[in-house]
Amino acid sequence: MDSSVEARQDYRLTYAVLVVGVTAYALLQSLVIPVLPTIQSALHTSQSNAAWVLTMYLLSASIFTPIVGRLGDLWGKKRLLVITLVGLAAGCAISALSQTLLVMLIGRAVQGIGGGLMPLAFGIVRDEFPKAKVPGAVGTTAAIVSAGSGAGLVLAGPIVSAASFRWLFWIPLICLVVAAVAAFFVVPDSAPRTGSRVRWSGAALLSGWLVLLLVPLSEASQWGWGSATTIGMLLAAAVVAALWVKVESASDHPMIDMRLMRVPVVWTSNLVAFLFGVGMYANFAFLPQFLQTPKSAGYGFGLSVTQSGLILLPSTVMMFLGGLATGRLTLRYGGRAVLIVGAVVSIVPFIMLATSRSQLWELALAMTLFGAGFGLVYSAMTTLIVEGVRMDETGVASGMNANIRTIGGSIGAAVMASAVTATSHGGGLPTNAGYTHGYLLLLVAAVAAGGAGFLVPGRLRPPTARQLADALPHPELGMVAGGTLLGDLPE
Repeated sequence: MDSSVEARQDYRLTYAVLVVGVTAYALLQSLVIPVLPTIQSALHTSQSNAAWVLTMYLLSASIFTPIVGRLGDLWGKKRLLVITLVGLAAGCAISALSQTLLVMLIGRAVQGIGGGLMPLAFGIVRDEFPKAKVPGAVGTTAAIVSAGSGAGLVLAGPIVSAASFRWLFWIPLICLVVAAVAAFFVVPDSAPRTGSRVRWSGAALLSGWLVLLLVPLSEASQWGWGSATTIGMLLAAAVVAALWVKVESASDHPMIDMRLMRVPVVWTSNLVAFLFGVGMYANFAFLPQFLQTPKSAGYGFGLSVTQSGLILLPSTVMMFLGGLATGRLTLRYGGRAVLIVGAVVSIVPFIMLATSRSQLWELALAMTLFGAGFGLVYSAMTTLIVEGVRMDETGVASGMNANIRTIGGSIGAAVMASAVTATSHGGGLPTNAGYTHGYLLLLVAAVAAGGAGFLVPGRLRPPTARQLADALPHPELGMVAGGTLLGDLPE
């Protein structure tokens, strides 16, 4: 056996380290969602401000994901993996120790570096695993993320009941420290890729226009939609966004490749991803708050954190099962057909949430349909992008899709916060009409996403298993690999 091969660590040890880090990352994505009302009360803030605990993470992750991926190519994936794990742990510590909303948000912003963990993990798998093992490892990792996210929704309640919401950050921190130490000693070094660099001006402009957009969207109900501050910040966001597009288009090393954005299957899939991101994250952020609202408000169910997490659980299960089914469905009917069906299914739960929220079974059914539709759409988008771009472009194109979905999520959460909190009871709770208005806006986004699905080009050619493995730099995109699709396709 080649001595250089013998010198490298067993890939199974490397994978064990990645699993620990990925599990902590998956839990952090969902643990806070059912607990936002608890955090709101503990930090003495408003519902719209508490929503920033989710929005800040999404905003930060959308910026860090392409930066960390590029730095991994430039400096080596192992080095960036250790840095990312340590940074994510530091963010957990800040949030766990926070006594004010500002400190909590700083911690969540630092945690956004975790958005780069999945591109690094999948890149290390591709670099270190035998080729025959790559599809299975990618699929298993993606399944762990899906399962971890679902587990977070359920575990949040028992953790808060047994200790406090601060342990939602301490527990992942312990896992992350263990993973960082193990990664330093176990994960092999990867050769940096020459000719790659980070264009920091692109990162600065991306963060600038997102902040200028999200702040007025979330605060417009208090400031007024026609106020000079709201209009001024929205106009500034448009100017900075246009400048960002210009800079990225002219760059040899863009954060988001605008050339690929002009490919029909890419820009249409990204439009669908953006609109679905709007609905997904906003719903996850605000439905637990609706469920936990005391009945004395005239709506809500007064559920505990654990009980509200159980209502959300069917969506995660159905996302996973939808991803499993997408493989064979795509091979038989094509990715475009599966995407359109999933988009149409996803409209129904928003109709229910906007009009029928008086019974728990209605909400459980809505979340079941929500998960099924979203699982089909996200997995089908991955396949469509793989079919529509060159093999060496699949990772970049899929990473862009995931990042744009996160941007849509941050915008959706901000808009939902503004709509829900526009009217309130004397005790500070939003009115039932606020939730109706918010879900009507999400329904509009879901209908628009369904319409955008018809713009996506049809099946081009069957993707290979290797292409699909290369197209998975982000966890949600891995659902397609978790099923039978990779096993059904040629290398």
